[in-house]
Amino acid sequence: MRNGILIMLAVALVGCATKQQPKLEDECLYAAEKTEFQFWSSIAEEMEVILYDENQVPMETIALKKGANDFWRAQVKGDLKGKYYTVRSFQNGEWSEEAPGIFAKAVSVNGYKAAIVDMQATNPEGWDQDVRPAMPDMTDIVVYETHLRDFTMSPYTSFETRGKFLALTEVGTVVSGEGWQLSTGIDHLKELGITHLQILPMFDYGSIDETTLDKNRYNWGYDPVNYNVPEGGYSTHPADPACRIREAKQMIQALHHAGIRVIMDVVYNHTYDVNGCSLGRVVPGYFYRTNADGTYANGSGCGNETASERAMMRQFMIESVCYWAREYHIDGFRFDLMGIHDQETMRQIRAALDEIDPTILTYGEGWAAMSPAYPYEMLAMKQWTYQMPRVGAFSDDIRNALIGSPFDNERGFASGKTGCKEAVMNGLIGCPEWSGEPMQHVSYITCHDNYCLRDRIAVSAKGESEETQLRMNKLAQTAVLVSQGMTFLYGGEELYRTKQGVDNSFQSADSINIIPWQNKREYYDLCEYYRQMIQIRRQHKGFRLGTAALVKEHVVFDDSDNEHLIIYRIKDLKEIENAKQIIVLLNGGKEAAEVAIDEANYIIVAQDSQANAEGLGTCKGGTISVAPYSATILIDN
Repeated sequence: MRNGILIMLAVALVGCATKQQPKLEDECLYAAEKTEFQFWSSIAEEMEVILYDENQVPMETIALKKGANDFWRAQVKGDLKGKYYTVRSFQNGEWSEEAPGIFAKAVSVNGYKAAIVDMQATNPEGWDQDVRPAMPDMTDIVVYETHLRDFTMSPYTSFETRGKFLALTEVGTVVSGEGWQLSTGIDHLKELGITHLQILPMFDYGSIDETTLDKNRYNWGYDPVNYNVPEGGYSTHPADPACRIREAKQMIQALHHAGIRVIMDVVYNHTYDVNGCSLGRVVPGYFYRTNADGTYANGSGCGNETASERAMMRQFMIESVCYWAREYHIDGFRFDLMGIHDQETMRQIRAALDEIDPTILTYGEGWAAMSPAYPYEMLAMKQWTYQMPRVGAFSDDIRNALIGSPFDNERGFASGKTGCKEAVMNGLIGCPEWSGEPMQHVSYITCHDNYCLRDRIAVSAKGESEETQLRMNKLAQTAVLVSQGMTFLYGGEELYRTKQGVDNSFQSADSINIIPWQNKREYYDLCEYYRQMIQIRRQHKGFRLGTAALVKEHVVFDDSDNEHLIIYRIKDLKEIENAKQIIVLLNGGKEAAEVAIDEANYIIVAQDSQANAEGLGTCKGGTISVAPYSATILIDN
């Protein structure tokens, strides 16, 4: 117990230290008459900045002077716009390799050098008027995850800037030789009714050579190099440091104009490598956890893990998310392997973002790839979510219960397995044992990791007809869309995407990863089902009660001996919405299920794998037959 108290005291002191430090983001402050440099290192004996001209030819080496709080500073007079720089430190008798600096905001191609730019000049026209789309009710959130390349590379679309930030500024259509056209891109997202677009890493990452983009290499981007710079591979001119910044802002501006908020996938838990990253070069060892034998800890499974509990790593993370929120107008952050970070850092990030805008989202993966080198009970793991107010975590509970674990080929409730019913019911109310409040429960069944939904069902329900597998698909997604909490959809599931059975497509070809927009015609019924279910959710506050107290008061499950049947009722809603009650019947079995319903005037909004927010028909109650692998939703007005 005494050790635990000492650890908590140390963490509290680290948090206090963070508030007193100068800003790491003020690494390079440009003005036409002078540029000020500032770098942090607690172990350097000397530090210097190497200036390069517009052609990246060395110009001058400038010694930095150590000041308070271990910040090293220098000032250079004159206009340095268009120039480049690196920094290096001297310790233990040798100079480190040059690095852009840990908070570089603009870089050369492939991020080897930091660039000096006038950030004001990177703003697109109208940027000062760009505002976050209105979010009067946070329970409205429906997140759609995509990878920029996946979303825009299909040859069946009309995008002119495929694979780039700018593709999401275009009005796209699905085209075919038969002359029919359907919307893609931003218009598709608007039609679907999502509120937030979560984009896989769009910061500068290491696995793509920005000078050879024509070789068509692919990567998800979970290999950070420069955390505070957009990835050059998504720009039309990677060698122009300002271009990637401007085009990223244009994309965000276009999405905001369409009423869609933007979530950035952030990967602060590890770096591409240690020796080749600014965090490892400028202050060797400080930003990473190590094992007892001095080797780097590896909770990420990628060769290293960062030490969020250390004062300056924590400050770096806080300043970084705030920088993206202010400079790029980002509306939310999804934290990769959030379970590697400590809880106090996540609480401080939440508090810092609240000062900018309380509607900015924070959530992440409440687990790690391997065991982090930090006390388990202090990590931001899923089971401690309730100790991090307004920080959400992905619910692998409801995912595994509905479609089976990604680590085996078993079925789930939606594909006919017994023994999953209680877990699905717990997920429908937001897993209160760990979530604290329902909006901390990110309800989902698929994301970029593991199989997409079509492939998952094909593997676990092998031998079933496509018609049956489509029914399972709709049932699983229905459960997500009627659950209490934050709803998350993986992009392309509404178009029945397949990755040809590849369950880890992080570096697979476009042919595996792209969203098949041509499917929008063939599987229009599936796409329309998703759209209608989103509308049904949005129209009925009963699915979005928002607090644990309201869920406890209004949600009940009726008894049923049928292991494949869930009877989910949201009752006494007169003071909350127009409906008196909502009845959701989920049948995960291969036989129809008969359910006795109290007499009332019901509107049927979903039945037998069809959905319509305005109603498919009416009924008076009595005995209701729920078709195999389907949901029936009744609205009692």
